[in-house]
Amino acid sequence: MDFSNLLHNYQEAVAMILFAIGFSNLLLQKNLIKKIIGLNIMDTAMYLFLAVKGYIDGRKAPIVVDGVQSVEAYVNPIPAGLVLTGIVVSVSVSALMLSLTIRLYRRYHTLDLDEISTRLKKEGL
Repeated sequence: MDFSNLLHNYQEAVAMILFAIGFSNLLLQKNLIKKIIGLNIMDTAMYLFLAVKGYIDGRKAPIVVDGVQSVEAYVNPIPAGLVLTGIVVSVSVSALMLSLTIRLYRRYHTLDLDEISTRLKKEGL
């Protein structure tokens, strides 16, 4: 097996491993806080992947300096913009999920999703 391509693109491999860790955490954990952490790990993996894909070795940030206006001198600004937008959305979603988790804890005195589901069934909701 030839691992030269994998070693050359190790950043993408790290992003995929992080995504898999977050996804498995999201699926396998019963604690709501741990599920939120898993989702945040997945978000971070996506930001890493976008940042790696947007970077081109030897190019600079797209800020015109010294009159250089050639497209080949700069990296594409769209992945960086997507990462910044994603971070803002991720923080908002995390805050909403944490606030809902606090409400669930105050009502059911547990963060175990199975226990909350059982109590909901007993209440008839």
